Formats: sequence, structure tokens, C-alpha cells
Amino acid sequence: MKLKVLFEDNHVIAVVKPAGLPVQSDDSGDRSLFDEVAIHLKEVGHKPGDAFVGLVHRLDRPVGGAMVFARTSKGAARLSEQFRSRTIKKVYWTVVEGVPAESFGRVSQWLVKDRLANQVAVCSSDTPGAKLAELTYKVLRSDDSLTLIEIRPETGRPHQIRVAMQSLGCPILGDLKYGSSRGLGHEIALWAVSLEFQKVVGGESVRVNCRPEWDFFTTNEVELS
Repeated sequence: MKLKVLFEDNHVIAVVKPAGLPVQSDDSGDRSLFDEVAIHLKEVGHKPGDAFVGLVHRLDRPVGGAMVFARTSKGAARLSEQFRSRTIKKVYWTVVEGVPAESFGRVSQWLVKDRLANQVAVCSSDTPGAKLAELTYKVLRSDDSLTLIEIRPETGRPHQIRVAMQSLGCPILGDLKYGSSRGLGHEIALWAVSLEFQKVVGGESVRVNCRPEWDFFTTNEVELS
């Protein structure tokens, strides 16, 4: 595959993660996005040995879109702090089955993860291991039985967007694990369209955008906000 680079400086690199590609190597033995970034950095660096690649956040394997990696240990520390302090702004688009009852809103839920099943469920706040997950959503467009929704997560819990859409009665298209009636192979209709972070040196804000690489729902006429 040819790596799509959205932004690159001495400390960070932002790229497009294809849906279906794992961020890190897993039991499948498939090449990962981490591997592709490492190969790219070694080629552009023209230095012997492996290039430094810092993994500071993740996207689920069936999800695509913008991701940022660190190129230095300093970059990894600064980006990790931005994620911990929630100063990094993330925007997702998703195509769901059905139409939410409200065209915009907020979802706040306590979630617990079953690690053996790799699945998350809504729970009470006093459940052992429960984590609060919060996001806002806005309907962008409806087309027959499908709806395009913009999502702005305020927390970074595993599967939180997928569970939230299921809770609204509108499962993400292709997400069989969380109620979709239609499979899309190795992907689901969830895409990280925008990622905004601060440069490691200087602190200037950088925003990278990438449109979904979908062939089942046209988004060309919808503006990135």
C-alpha cells in the first residue's frame, strides 16, 4: 500500500489509516499501519536502523481516517499529554441505519469492556471497571434508510461511538457486533475525518482532514466543519 501522509514535521506524522488495516500487528499476521509508517520514516530519513515510531492513540481495525504518530520520544510525550488532557480535537463521520429521533444531541454513558469478547456494554456507574463515555452528534444528511452523522467525542473510550449509535437505535452500517443488519466486509461506516493537535515545537495548532473512502454513501457535497 502507498501511505497517505496528511502532515509531517520533525516530531510527528499524520496519515490516513485505511479501514480494515490494523494499527498494530495482531494475531492475523497482517502488515499494520505502524509497519507502514516505520517503512516510510526509514525511507525519508535515509538512516541505518529502524526509525522511531511512537503510537499515541488508536482506531479500531474496521475504522478508517486520520491518525497521528510520533517521530521522536519528545513528540510521543507531548502528543500523549495532549490526548490525556483532551486538548486534541477529533471529528468523526458515520453512516448509520435509520434516523435518530433528534437531529443533534449528547450521549453520556457508563461503559464496561468484556476483554475476552472484545465488546463494550452500557452499565451502571458502580459497575467494576466502568468508564464514563461522552460525545455530541449532529445529523448531516439522510438518504433513504441511511443517515450521515458528525460525531465529536469528548472522551476516548473503546467502541464508545459504536455503542452510542446502537443506543440511539441507529447502529453503524456494517457494525455487526453492535446491531447492524448489513455487513461491509472488513470495515464499518465510521471514519475519523478531522484531527487537530498542537505542534511539539512552537505550539501552533495543526488540523488535518480526510474524507471517507466509502463507495456506499456519497459525502462529496457535505462540508467538513
